[in-house]
Amino acid sequence: MIPEHTDAISQSVKRIDARGKVTGETLYPGDINIEGQLWMRVKFSERAHARVVSVDASKAEALPGVARVFTSHDVPVNEYGLVIKDQPVLCGPGGDKAGADIVRCFMDMVATVVAETDAIAQEALELIEVQYEDLPAVFDPEEAMTEAAPQLHPDCPRNLLTTYRIRRGDMEAGWAAAEIVVEGEYETTWQEHAYLQPEAGLAYIDEEDRVTVVVAGQWTHEDQEQIYHALALPPEEVRVIYPAIGGAFGGREDMSVQIILALAAWKLRLPIKIQWNREESILYHHKRHPIKVRAKWGATADGLLTAASAEVIGDAGAYNYTSNKVLGNAQLTVTGPYEIPNVHVDTFTVYTNNIPSGAFRGFGAPQALFAAEGQMNRLAAALKMDPLEIRLKNSIREGSIGSVDTPFPAGVTMPQVFEACGRESWWQHSKEGWSLQAAPQPADRSRRRGRGIAGGFKNVGFSFGFPEHCWAGIELRGNAEIEKVILYHAGADVGQGAHTALSQMAAEAVGMPFDKVEIVASDTASSDSAGSASASRLTFMSGNAIRGAAEIALRKWQDEERPAVGEFMYHPPATTPFDPETGRATPNFAYGYVAEAVEVEVDIETGQVQLLEVVCANDVGKVVNPQQLQGQIEGAIVQAQGYALMEYLVSDEGRILNPYLSTYLIPTSLDVPPRIKSVILENPDPIGPWGVRGMAEMPFLPLAPAIAAAIYDAAGVWLDSQPFTAQKVLRALRERGSDVV
Repeated sequence: MIPEHTDAISQSVKRIDARGKVTGETLYPGDINIEGQLWMRVKFSERAHARVVSVDASKAEALPGVARVFTSHDVPVNEYGLVIKDQPVLCGPGGDKAGADIVRCFMDMVATVVAETDAIAQEALELIEVQYEDLPAVFDPEEAMTEAAPQLHPDCPRNLLTTYRIRRGDMEAGWAAAEIVVEGEYETTWQEHAYLQPEAGLAYIDEEDRVTVVVAGQWTHEDQEQIYHALALPPEEVRVIYPAIGGAFGGREDMSVQIILALAAWKLRLPIKIQWNREESILYHHKRHPIKVRAKWGATADGLLTAASAEVIGDAGAYNYTSNKVLGNAQLTVTGPYEIPNVHVDTFTVYTNNIPSGAFRGFGAPQALFAAEGQMNRLAAALKMDPLEIRLKNSIREGSIGSVDTPFPAGVTMPQVFEACGRESWWQHSKEGWSLQAAPQPADRSRRRGRGIAGGFKNVGFSFGFPEHCWAGIELRGNAEIEKVILYHAGADVGQGAHTALSQMAAEAVGMPFDKVEIVASDTASSDSAGSASASRLTFMSGNAIRGAAEIALRKWQDEERPAVGEFMYHPPATTPFDPETGRATPNFAYGYVAEAVEVEVDIETGQVQLLEVVCANDVGKVVNPQQLQGQIEGAIVQAQGYALMEYLVSDEGRILNPYLSTYLIPTSLDVPPRIKSVILENPDPIGPWGVRGMAEMPFLPLAPAIAAAIYDAAGVWLDSQPFTAQKVLRALRERGSDVV
């Protein structure tokens, strides 16, 4: 008997991991121990750029309780990297990998110590003697692009990791048609992921003689690939398991402890554990990219965009990580969610001796949209047009041609999202168009309130020709009737509730109640690759894979196979990279759309900005779990609030000076805006499962430019550099000579 439809999705079912997490029963990597385990500590670089001449570990190895010190000599293939294998596992002399003896930033690893206790391992680190030969360093991306700058990698002249360009239309004609031109320079800085659980892990040899690494990450099979590559092992001899994961936001896409744990367990045939503290976590994992944008936009007197040009410069730091992809995404979004007939963009990804930059929620779009929406708000102010009205006049819509000279995938809903945001906030609509209602002002004249709006779009799934995929397995158990559904899936639940949502979709696909579904997740030994928990892709991609697997399993059930097992690998429509000359591409197969309106209060005596209210309109295609969806929106807004207003990482010549949560400030519960209004639109994506669109990153994207617009509305000053600290606001007010100071 085949069960009927059960409406398992669109319900706020309780998270399957809720009880264990609130009671403390759930184990994270740092909670897991094995009898007889040894402890690992890492010797990090003491230079921003230097050749490692020698590593003398003799004193450390002589310390009682030390089992082994590992150096570059111990790594079979001394390289790794998510996209480009440009980073040594352990930096030092020896081996056949050119450049592996050079440290290029302070987060490079030089040696690891394995000892009976964590304290002994820490003591041994101090006994390792490293001799360096200093090399010239460069920390400014624009300086790094000059011919005279030191070169960090031999195959990247002028430290240019990638250069992209867009050449669309006739710029001369576009500027000639413009009756107003607005220029701006925008800068963003690093952001720390600050996830709850610092890096930790355990490695051991399992019952099938596999090197097994229990760790927190975002893509089990990619971690597996990087481990077996560095150890020169066949894939089947390496296993990766994710237990509970205490947050990620892109910060766990790249390696931290995985390879060094596997190396030690493989060599010693003993269980090895490592756990970083918060200071190590901040110092030694990648950050959001600092990006500078120089933008010039033109429009007619009635607000129609005619041309846009931009120069985008991204600081990759010492290694690629995902920088080439992040800057590709920045290039795609730097002209905003608008139809612009004439576009000229140059984008540069630059190596420096700073800490590497990599994936972080939004993946280049927050930085690029800060510039794009800043330009749009300046045009609106210069033209004395309503900021929502000018957006709707230029918004991409169904059938629009993008800056890369190809149509957007079907299902464009940017105008609907903008309208919903305006309608649910402070805009009124009449036959004359949209108009913003002014914010009521406080009685205290030292405070001013203002309102602003911004929007954006971002890809769902991997881009630019990557062979995107996602596997799922469904097993149906029972006799005459299906009694249990087992979902096999490698997707990472990094705290967002993915495993609950995947279980809901499995129940829906099979037609069984949610409580009949069991998930076996995040283990390379039981599942094929699901791809990463990133790019707002996991629900979209997994849902399609689950539907395919369920269809196969149900057919087998009808044929009376018991148990009935279905496996399915989903591949979405293909994408293509940028044409190197014109930028023409089919970069993505689906997008998500978002708009946010905010109200702020500015203290004009201190420069302090308080975020009072946020209205977020988000087209999610189809809601899977309303409660989790609202949590994602609110969490993204608060994280973006930190990015916009307070998070300031201080780096001096490549060294982070504030690696503590007492000096690197993130929002607390007391900073959360008093009012967050989530406006959910459900316009089905044509190829999303049940119409689902990915949405986890979208609410982050436009908050900073919306706040900048609200500060201008309140105090009459533009902020072009993020974060908008009190000092920056006060400085801008004083430079303006405003009568409000």
